[in-house]
Amino acid sequence: MGKVQLFEISLKDSRVIYSPGEALSGTVTLRLAAALPFKSIKVSCVGSCGVSNKVNDSSWNVEEQYFNSTFSLADKGTLQPGEHTFQFQFLLPTSAPTSFEGPFGKVIHQVKAVIETRKLSKDYKCNKLFYILRPLDLNEIPEIEQLSCSTATKKFNYLLVKSGQITLKVTSNLRGYIVGQAIQIHTDLENKSGRDTGPIVASLIQKVAYKSKRCVYDLRTIAEVEGSTVKAWKHGVWDEQILVPPLPQSILHGCNLIHIDYYLQVSVKNPEVSVILPIYIGNIPVNLSRLAPRLSISQSPAPVVPSAPPQDDEAAGSCPPMDDVSLPTKSHSQQQSSAPFSYTPELCFPNYGNGMPESLGSPSHPTLCLSTGATVPYYAEGAVVPTSTANMLILPPEYSTWGYPYDAPPSYEQSCSSTNVENGN
Repeated sequence: MGKVQLFEISLKDSRVIYSPGEALSGTVTLRLAAALPFKSIKVSCVGSCGVSNKVNDSSWNVEEQYFNSTFSLADKGTLQPGEHTFQFQFLLPTSAPTSFEGPFGKVIHQVKAVIETRKLSKDYKCNKLFYILRPLDLNEIPEIEQLSCSTATKKFNYLLVKSGQITLKVTSNLRGYIVGQAIQIHTDLENKSGRDTGPIVASLIQKVAYKSKRCVYDLRTIAEVEGSTVKAWKHGVWDEQILVPPLPQSILHGCNLIHIDYYLQVSVKNPEVSVILPIYIGNIPVNLSRLAPRLSISQSPAPVVPSAPPQDDEAAGSCPPMDDVSLPTKSHSQQQSSAPFSYTPELCFPNYGNGMPESLGSPSHPTLCLSTGATVPYYAEGAVVPTSTANMLILPPEYSTWGYPYDAPPSYEQSCSSTNVENGN
């Protein structure tokens, strides 16, 4: 095994996640089988981000560093056989971004230790990853409590001679959510044609942008709900919801190379028309007391029934009046028969009926140790009592199944404005 039998870093209380501005302390333990001459023993605390154009490539094209502090544990000398322990402490900067790991880049924070030996002898190195969670307070985002609404119109031809039009209007109850909350979706689809539409599909989409030599966009459909078709000359109303699964937060404050965005997309396959609503996913929910008195999305005013069909159809004969119908849901990627939705079988999520989390210490929701909030769950190491926390356990999508590359969705400004698309086929 050589002179060095053990060289490791341990963090105080076996913690694995910290907040910006906190003190990080721990020990470096060294066990020697023989005397070891050295020039210095140092420990460093480093935070950085790297981005590449290749999947799972550690040779970054672009990097940025957030902090790099070094502390000298011992100067030139000789360590005798046996076990040696050195203590250290660092103050994490308040500007440090949340940890994140993706296929084209990552934000990593770690403690490194090195024993610098004499010339022609190898240096000994070890490192210890830790994770920073910089919570995103949704209440700090302007107009986050407002309804989000967008409309799209599509004109088309069918049966070679007749013209038709469908109007798709989608409304969500908020513009920001936390893990476990339900995105309530209200959809109005007016089918002003003699042809049945295709199914309605609502999707929660994640977009991660990596800024390297060229910008790489990764898109993933997180959850999907499918509704039924709308018959000819019918007005369909579809009320559904998507439960927000464990996901990284929308904004990595302090990071300039990786950007995370989420979109709610509702589309009709035939004829093709879609609406995109940008949303935020954070760690601190919207304060419901901020919500101004308003009609719920399920209490929207009754739609206006057209008094006449499109002009091109008048020559083909009279058309029946447009009836209102409630659309059933055909499939839901999050439906479960008995157990509450969970991103993994081992985990459960609290009920957010009132928008606030339940206690994580209840029997149905086991006490969890702190987690990264952006990568994978990290439990406290060793035989220690778990530390309960108000931070939600957050898991990422399964990046190994991602396709590459994809075009980016519309910008936030483009998505916020109502769109009227008129195309003739």
